[in-house]
Amino acid sequence: MINFKEIDPLLHSRIRLAIMSLLISVEEVDFNFIKESTGATDGNLSTHLQKLNKAGYIEIKKYFVDNKPKTICKISDNGRKAFGKYVKVLENVIYPKNEEKGK
Repeated sequence: MINFKEIDPLLHSRIRLAIMSLLISVEEVDFNFIKESTGATDGNLSTHLQKLNKAGYIEIKKYFVDNKPKTICKISDNGRKAFGKYVKVLENVIYPKNEEKGK
């Protein structure tokens, strides 16, 4: 039986899933790139990034370049593990292992 409770609700959001999908394949990326890639507004993206950061899934670095704020995001080891587990759970939902088939 499929256990939908195993789906991580933090990652099962369109924007947070998009953020994690971007970060899983790069070392780090800036806020504007994520914003353009996801189509999120500044405020909406900031909220989602903070949720992922609070969960320990991403790391956020903020600094200034020429007196302009710069935000860089990077997936954490915990985030990599959580994302991998999320993908496996979805695979099990899409392709359930039916032990009854053999009977």
